[in-house]
Amino acid sequence: MAQATDRKIILLLRETRLAELIRRFNTRQQAQFYIEHLGGDFSDYLAEDTQYQQAVVACETVLRRFGLVHKVDRRYLASFLFGPDDLVVVLGQDGLVANTLKYLDGQPVIGVNPDPRRWDGALLPFRVTELATIIPDVMAGRRKFKAITMARATLNTGAVLYAVNDLFIGPQSHVSARYALTVGGQRERQSSSGIIVSTGLGSTGWLKSIHAGWAATAAALGGKARQEAANTAGDGSFPWDADHLHFYVREPFPSRTTAASLVIGRITGAEVMTITSEMPERGVIFSDGVEMDFLDFNSGVTATIGVAERQGVVVV
Repeated sequence: MAQATDRKIILLLRETRLAELIRRFNTRQQAQFYIEHLGGDFSDYLAEDTQYQQAVVACETVLRRFGLVHKVDRRYLASFLFGPDDLVVVLGQDGLVANTLKYLDGQPVIGVNPDPRRWDGALLPFRVTELATIIPDVMAGRRKFKAITMARATLNTGAVLYAVNDLFIGPQSHVSARYALTVGGQRERQSSSGIIVSTGLGSTGWLKSIHAGWAATAAALGGKARQEAANTAGDGSFPWDADHLHFYVREPFPSRTTAASLVIGRITGAEVMTITSEMPERGVIFSDGVEMDFLDFNSGVTATIGVAERQGVVVV
């Protein structure tokens, strides 16, 4: 049997849908009434919660054989201080792995899929039953790691925000965003639904859907647009550890004072994109789809967007 060490193992957990409902409605019975009143299947919520809680117990039992286990709920990620030698285990879904990587500085992350029948888990290559083998291998340096490029937004106010998948820069609601965009030596004032800046990891998510619409439109237009679409990799995806980012402007609107030619491109590791807000209010920047954790991006604020100085590290 493996001998426990003093190394700290951080176990990242999340609330299940059932736990969130109980927090909202106070009791399980009230949560059940709400779901079934709307025609939903409450048994699915129960099954998911049961499976996850069993995975938590099994995971913690194994981890305590190898070190000091500290459980952290995703709600406290932003304020939790990770040690440089911490080993981080994330009990999925994929989004929890991505959110965790933003707050780390090179500590390896082991993604564990608590319910393989329910979750695909691109960032969750391991099952709970494999931890007894994975943990000592990682501690002994016998496992391979995969680097994940991140994006970084730095404001002239001093605020900083990292992204593992993507950054959204734009309006907080369904209105037009107005800003001045500078990238690759070109500058353009624009009005749009916002800008998506994606990493390689994020290129199979939100960026993929935007790329699909752009590629179909470009192909239909023909000429130069068709050629540009043909020169772009199938679904717009690119490697997780690529040294660049891709950006798309959503629904750019050309007018007397705004243009729409600088709407798709690449930000290499050697350059940055700058965006100066012209929105009096409700301008925001958020990352990885977490709208509640945002930076204010209103008139006069300039954001510098580029490849982050650090990478995420996942165990494979």
